[in-house]
Amino acid sequence: MMPSSDRMSLPVSDPPPQQKGGAGEQRLFKGSTMTSRGAYAAVSYMSCAVMLVLFNKAALSSYSFPSANVITLFQMICSCSFLYFLRRWKIISFSSSDTSSSLTDNSSRFVSLQTLIQTSPLALTYLLYMLATMESVRGVNVPMYTTLRRTTVVFTMFVEFILVGQKYSRSVIGSVGLIVFGAFVAGSRDLSFEAYGYGIVFLSNITTAIYLATISRIGKSSGLNSFGLMWCNGILCGPILLFWTFIRGDLRMTLDFPYLFAPGFLIVLLLSCVLAFFLNYSIFLNTTLNSAVTQTICGNLKDLFTITLGWMFFGGLPFDLLNVMGQLLGFIGSGLYAYFKLFGK
Repeated sequence: MMPSSDRMSLPVSDPPPQQKGGAGEQRLFKGSTMTSRGAYAAVSYMSCAVMLVLFNKAALSSYSFPSANVITLFQMICSCSFLYFLRRWKIISFSSSDTSSSLTDNSSRFVSLQTLIQTSPLALTYLLYMLATMESVRGVNVPMYTTLRRTTVVFTMFVEFILVGQKYSRSVIGSVGLIVFGAFVAGSRDLSFEAYGYGIVFLSNITTAIYLATISRIGKSSGLNSFGLMWCNGILCGPILLFWTFIRGDLRMTLDFPYLFAPGFLIVLLLSCVLAFFLNYSIFLNTTLNSAVTQTICGNLKDLFTITLGWMFFGGLPFDLLNVMGQLLGFIGSGLYAYFKLFGK
């Protein structure tokens, strides 16, 4: 029979000390800079991200739900509820240092006040990231949304250089340059151009870059794993967002929404909330196991599926050879970055 200390728990950002250097840290390939756990985290993120964009787009555009902030609030409440019960039932822990002892800890307080204060900058950037990202989905069609979001990698590299002095090889910089060039080629003839929509997407890129770099910096020094960081974000941001939606009248608009209790809309909203939980978890896991730039590149690689499904279900962008060429350049650049990362070039 398996001892109680070896009970199964969900994967977190850092393996227990006894596993470091063991099977949990095996490299994906000989000479690779990415571990097997890092590769699993990257694939999980890409899968969740594709589905979440489509469900958010369906809620905001297909059903014309009036407030992206309220959907963000619902996602945050759902995430905190999941974390509370998983932690209460000792399925997960919030600490990255001693998983087994954390699971058997019966303390009613999940994290200390000092830890909450330490992670408050991360919570602030998370709130800005969530609000800007949700609003950006509404402003442009899905293919152009994914195209413009590819430029996030440049902002991420710049913020990482400012915060932690991170430098990159010429091969990585070249692959990133190809991604950005492809994004501009793809969007050069977008007939549905709208200044507000494009501006919100670029604002979303900036907040995403700051958020990912903050995860990479604070996440590894706080003593919390992916679940603990998500819990702190929800506890700190939830009340602020609730107050914001109340004073703006978003809650009243939600109550007056004609499809609020329509089965189709409720299913879309529920799946959006569930996917947001798993997406946030995979973002923390991928960023702490790999890097903020790798997280951003994963976002570019998953765009092939997002663009294809977006064209199929939502349309909004006519076929154009220049757009296709730009998308192809972006995918090639993302693939080159993945190659350099996997094989340590």
